[in-house]
Amino acid sequence: MPSTVDLYCVMGNPVEHSRSPWIHARFAELTAQSLHYTRELVALDGFAAAVQAFAAAGGRGCNVTVPFKLQAAELADSRSERVQLAGAANTLVLEGGRIHADNTDGLGLVADIRDNAGQPIAGSDVLLIGAGGASAGALGPLLAEQPRRIVIVNRTVEKAQALVERHAALAARHGVELSAQGLEIAQDFDLVINASASSLGGAGVPVSASVLRPGCLAYDMMYGPAAQGFLDWAAQHGARGRDGLGMLVEQAAQAFALWRGVRPAGAPVLAELRASLGA
Repeated sequence: MPSTVDLYCVMGNPVEHSRSPWIHARFAELTAQSLHYTRELVALDGFAAAVQAFAAAGGRGCNVTVPFKLQAAELADSRSERVQLAGAANTLVLEGGRIHADNTDGLGLVADIRDNAGQPIAGSDVLLIGAGGASAGALGPLLAEQPRRIVIVNRTVEKAQALVERHAALAARHGVELSAQGLEIAQDFDLVINASASSLGGAGVPVSASVLRPGCLAYDMMYGPAAQGFLDWAAQHGARGRDGLGMLVEQAAQAFALWRGVRPAGAPVLAELRASLGA
């Protein structure tokens, strides 16, 4: 590979399933950028060494997937406010011997819901299911959209409450009512986001269908077969179901913009990816 081509990668374990190389190759074509993007399978105890080796080889940035997002935040020399609030990073910018960490997951979620699905977030009532890393990454950008309220529900209410407390100042800054409850919640919402691990494990949807307002958007951060149960549940109860494939593409577009200074359009790449997966 010529040294004039900028190097990027996705690091994870496992990582062979990642669509990121294809997505970023399409972004590069659409924006006339010259770069080379690879997958890097990283030993579970070797993340810091892998990042340092990649930087030494001329790497300019990397995406980070499970199980290294917490380590990515800790490894960085500087962190965006999103990383500080989420405690996790999915994007590293490598420049001048320094590492800057950002988290584009929530930005990608918001872009897919607002722009691709056409669902307004401002002024709406939002239910966020789960209080783990996925919710933590999503909450800041959701608050910045200024919904009327966000309720976080989780099997362990204390974990949801801790997330609320960590984001209390940001919620106040944007005028959003932010609270935590248990899974037995009995209110309904305009937007229901499943950020729990229920889809991955093939478990049932952890909340009652009473949370779904007629015609609301029910969004699962998973995509493909993992999300199908949630999508079926949404359709059975009069909601519009959407999986997280658009979030995957849009968070990648945000990372690309951090690295290259230009944000590619996510919608055409999402359409191509969906068509290829359908085939």
